[in-house]
Amino acid sequence: MTPEDKQMNLLGLALRAGKLITGEDLTIKAIQNGKAKLVVVATTASDNTREKLTNKCLYYNVPLEIAFTSDEISSAIGKSRSICAFTDKGFANSYLKLKGTNTMK
Repeated sequence: MTPEDKQMNLLGLALRAGKLITGEDLTIKAIQNGKAKLVVVATTASDNTREKLTNKCLYYNVPLEIAFTSDEISSAIGKSRSICAFTDKGFANSYLKLKGTNTMK
């Protein structure tokens, strides 16, 4: 199983555990409320959406990951979405570790 497959499985697991928020509006609210620990945006999301979320994440100092397609994210979580956010630092760290990126403190 590749690290990408494991990341996709982690998205589904986090959703079932209630530690993943999906959709643009809910994700933006989670960023603003300080609940989002890591935001994942699909590479196929519109330029406007990616720019909006990039700016929000920079302003509120939330890590942002642009990865996978909307179809891949939708398949992993069972909902048609291109944006999601981890609300649990443990899940976010596991996701970043699978990618080979530094984890959060």
